[in-house]
Amino acid sequence: MPDGAVETSTEAAPAAAGPVEAEWAAAVAAVRAVPADGRVLLICHVNPDGDALGSMLGFGLALRRLGVGRLQATFPGPFEVPETLRGLPGEELLVPAAEAYPDPDLVVCFDAASESRLGDLVDRLATAGTALVLDHHASNTRFGGVNLVEPGAAATSVVVDELLTRLGVPLDAGIAECLYVALTTDTGSFRFEATTPAVHRLAARLLATGIRPGDISRRIFDTRPFGAVRLFGEVLGRARLEPAAAGGRGLVWTYATLDDLARHGQRPYVLEALIDSVRCTAEADVSCVVKQIAPGEWAVSLRSKGAVDVSRVAVALGGGGHRFAAGFTGRGDAEQVVDAIRDQLDAALIDVRR
Repeated sequence: MPDGAVETSTEAAPAAAGPVEAEWAAAVAAVRAVPADGRVLLICHVNPDGDALGSMLGFGLALRRLGVGRLQATFPGPFEVPETLRGLPGEELLVPAAEAYPDPDLVVCFDAASESRLGDLVDRLATAGTALVLDHHASNTRFGGVNLVEPGAAATSVVVDELLTRLGVPLDAGIAECLYVALTTDTGSFRFEATTPAVHRLAARLLATGIRPGDISRRIFDTRPFGAVRLFGEVLGRARLEPAAAGGRGLVWTYATLDDLARHGQRPYVLEALIDSVRCTAEADVSCVVKQIAPGEWAVSLRSKGAVDVSRVAVALGGGGHRFAAGFTGRGDAEQVVDAIRDQLDAALIDVRR
């Protein structure tokens, strides 16, 4: 879950290890059990990011290689792929949510920590023959019939790669590009704490298929419209630093409104990268971007450099995520949302001291 992703969950899931062998076996069996004329529906979370979309499309391409013919990929909400993610291999599998199979033989969910992240598509969990969940969020509520949840994984694409290995599907350039986009997105181009030797080994296997990392990185990280550059300048200009917040560890935050987007002619997804410009503030461990998505409703991105577990804050406010990156949906005005964050930062630090 990279910038701006909001993992909604009403309670924190207990700390858990990754999938056990029986769960891997059940997932393999579920895929193998799809009949020759069966329908498979792949779903990722609302407002898909690189890990969600890349993991889903990479898995879709692998299912094609296994002979699955009736296959769709979709996500809830507006049917809009961020410009930086357009053109991924397998993009032709995407359909609007309204056209998705109503009762697939198998539904596979990607990078969603709870049912609420599936929006209006949540009913497919009940109508599908089998529901398989692939995710890496510690706050995952284990809502699927078969759950492959690996909190220690750097990205959902790591879980996808392991499942493909167990299914006997070799990597090709198309699958690899999708999984590489997913992996680089959730590791911040291999800069975040979750970047392990295993992550680099996976990246090496993906690159060995012949994909071009420079082209991919420029498209994903280093390209945005001039209007977005102007928008970032305005929103960063209103950033506030609160050195005493978070028990003296510091909080830096800013907000962006729908009017800001309209004034610069930009779509909401361009704001997902804004948190990277805010989190570099030297005087603050915690960074926050509050992005308006409707009147009185805000998508909140939280980041930590390590001293504060922002997932505790997000879960307390109805969201979820990881220690270093989390999010939730806030309501009220921007100041009220940040007030709630301050309160939960204090509460989280008190709990840690006990």
